[in-house]
Amino acid sequence: MKLDLEGKCALVTGASLGIGRAIALELAREGVSVAVNARDGGRLAAAAAAIERESGARVVAVAGDMSAAGDVTRVVGEAERALGRIDILINNAGSSPAGRIHDMTDDIWLKSLTLKPLGYVRCARAVAPGMRGRRWGRIVNIIGRSGHQPRPWYVVGGAANAALLNFTKALADELAPDNVLVNGVNPGPIQTPRWDDHIAQGAKTTAADEDKVLAQMIATVPLGRVGTPEEVSGMVAFLCSERASFITGALINIDGGGTRCI
Repeated sequence: MKLDLEGKCALVTGASLGIGRAIALELAREGVSVAVNARDGGRLAAAAAAIERESGARVVAVAGDMSAAGDVTRVVGEAERALGRIDILINNAGSSPAGRIHDMTDDIWLKSLTLKPLGYVRCARAVAPGMRGRRWGRIVNIIGRSGHQPRPWYVVGGAANAALLNFTKALADELAPDNVLVNGVNPGPIQTPRWDDHIAQGAKTTAADEDKVLAQMIATVPLGRVGTPEEVSGMVAFLCSERASFITGALINIDGGGTRCI
C-alpha cells in the first residue's frame, strides 16, 4: 500500500524504546524525515542513529522532558529548525505507575498528569498553528485501553488516558476545518520494556508473582498473546497517510480484541 508520505516531517516523542521507536522507524521507512524525542539523550542518540541506518531517512535526536513546559517549547522549536516544519506529531511520551488509590500520592498524580496528558496538550498546541497555516497535518495520540476500561490497580494511568480520549475527540473537531486530522490509538498488551515494568508493578500491587500476573493479563486478550510494537506502528503510519484522509476523531484499539466496551 502506497502511503504517499515521502517528504513529510514528523516529531515522535518517547521514541528511544518500544512503541515510539517502532513508529519512528515505520515513518522513516516511508520516506518521512523524523525528529525523535526522549529524556535519555544517550539512548535517544543511539536509537536515532540505528533508525537512520536502517531506513536511509533523515533522523534527528532532540532530547527533552515532555513534562516540562520549557522543554516542550525547545524540542518543538529545534525539530522545526532541523526539519523545516512539523507535518506529523506522534504524542507517545508518558507512563503512569500501577497502584491503587491509597498507594498513589499527590506527587505521583501530579508527575503522571503533567507528562501525560498535559505533555500531549502542550505538544499539540505548539505544532497546531503551523499545521493549520499549511492546511495539512496529522496528530496521533498514543493513549491506552485503560482510558475506557477502568481498573482499580491502575487508577492514575486510567484517569490520564480517559482525559486523552476526550481531548483527542475535541481537538479533532477543532482542527478539522484546516485539514489537520487528529486520532488516538489505544494499545493493549504490547511487548516493550514498559510492558515488563507494568507486569512487575502489577505483581507488587496485587502480591502475586509476575508469571501469574502475565497469565491473567493474556487471559483478557482473545487472541491469546501479547502484541508487538510493529503491530501498532503500521496503524499509526496509515493514520498519517493520504489513505486515511477521511479519518479524524477516531479512537482505535490495538489490543488483540481485549477491549470489552462498545
